[in-house]
Amino acid sequence: MFQKQNIPLTDTGLFSSLFLDYISQSAQVKPFYNEHISSKDFSTYVDKNKFDYLNRSVLVKALTNQSQLVSNTSNSSKANITLLEKSTTYSVTTGHQLCLFTGPLYFIYKIASTINLCKALKVNFPDKDFVPVYWMASEDHDFEEINHANVFGKKVIWNSTQRGAVGEFSTEGLQEVIAELKTILGDSENSNELIQLFEKAYLHHTNLADATRYLVNELFGEYGIVILDGNDADLKQLFKEEFKKDIFENTSVKQVNKTIDELKQNYSAQVTPRDINVFYKEKGLRERIEKQGTDYVVLNTAIKFTEQELETIIETTPEKLSPNVVLRPLYQQKILPNIAYVGGPGEIAYWLEYKTLFDAFRIHLPILMPRNFVMVLDKGTQNKIQKLNLTIEDVFKDGEDLVKAFIKTQHDDINLEEAKAQLSKIYASVIETVAAIDKTLVGTTEAEKQKAINGLATLEQKINRALKQKSETDINQIWAMKEKLFPKNTPQERYDNFSMYYSKNGKAFIETIMKQLSYTLIDFNYTLLKEL
Repeated sequence: MFQKQNIPLTDTGLFSSLFLDYISQSAQVKPFYNEHISSKDFSTYVDKNKFDYLNRSVLVKALTNQSQLVSNTSNSSKANITLLEKSTTYSVTTGHQLCLFTGPLYFIYKIASTINLCKALKVNFPDKDFVPVYWMASEDHDFEEINHANVFGKKVIWNSTQRGAVGEFSTEGLQEVIAELKTILGDSENSNELIQLFEKAYLHHTNLADATRYLVNELFGEYGIVILDGNDADLKQLFKEEFKKDIFENTSVKQVNKTIDELKQNYSAQVTPRDINVFYKEKGLRERIEKQGTDYVVLNTAIKFTEQELETIIETTPEKLSPNVVLRPLYQQKILPNIAYVGGPGEIAYWLEYKTLFDAFRIHLPILMPRNFVMVLDKGTQNKIQKLNLTIEDVFKDGEDLVKAFIKTQHDDINLEEAKAQLSKIYASVIETVAAIDKTLVGTTEAEKQKAINGLATLEQKINRALKQKSETDINQIWAMKEKLFPKNTPQERYDNFSMYYSKNGKAFIETIMKQLSYTLIDFNYTLLKEL
């Protein structure tokens, strides 16, 4: 069981000014994105954006076919797919890579946030339906970013020489990785249940996309999650014209750079668009397309096309093309009735760069909603914080600063800075006297002054070392607490895998996440889940 406590995001010091400005709707951000975050403005958005460009029948057919690739698509998810045929149904989407065993905790939090936002919208707009969508980044080719999970301080790695879109990777060889994970999690009922789930997901499916689909269905299927794989021939048929405009007219780079130039007045760019924002994809291959002379060349290969040949590919086999980070959001919005995207600080920051891009393509930019931010505090960590007389806000401070502040509270009678100031005053008087007698001795006196001050500084360092040794146990506990909550100096949610908590709490951990991470549309806090 867990108890929830919320603290303002601003009190954590973890977020960029662009992100904080966005969620507070500052004047600096409004020119780039005009949707406020409230139920009233969701209503305005729906009234203004009719999604007339959608082909709902193709979307529903594709999602139905995809849902049949695994055996555990829930009835709730199937019902939500069917709902998408109705013009009064809208989607709320989050996207993420196909991380091994779901990767860091925020994978879980993003999907939970998306589901809970749909629930909140349904309460506010009972005459409409809202479907949570998890967009699988199956076409991503950065395998090193997804091939590992951190569990109890140990890194479990899936080594593979496969190349290309990771969703098409064979799951062969993962038996050994799961066996390694099992030794880390131990032999408890919850751990064995989770290992069995991983085995069903990764060993009973031939590719990573299907394995991830099965796993997410098991964790969130009862809440109606709809899983969409953009690596789909029918869906890419709907995006042919956008591919053409990006490749042959360089529309994307022109439009995104307009927004970036304006944003640069206050913020640094998050994403740099290219002249062509499309990859060429085959089995084992996903490489950028670049125009060289009159040809369109697939980098790092001998493959090249004339303009006519590439246009034929777009018309007949668009599934061979893959959007990059600039075009993927546009692709998402072209095929989904998507009114909101749920993402982290980095995602929201780069989505803001796409305002003019979406305007140019006459596709609706979604309302950008921050995901929930969460820190799990087990009993041991809570006891350390209490014993050290620290506040919750203290845990977000820099470790060195926290140790210095702690030592100061234990020994607040040490003040060598004042002694240095007094020493400087004394030497100032001495230098004045010396100068009146013999100005050639001033330099020597100045040197003696600096030597004395340096001596105090050295003494100060020795005193601090002595104090640290005297408080060594407490200081070690501070660093242990920081490492627990910020492993490798990274927020827990961006590092630890959910299996650490599932092995202790079972599926109740997921249920707790769903219950505790409520979405109020306008309040964005950092959520602390305190183990009871």
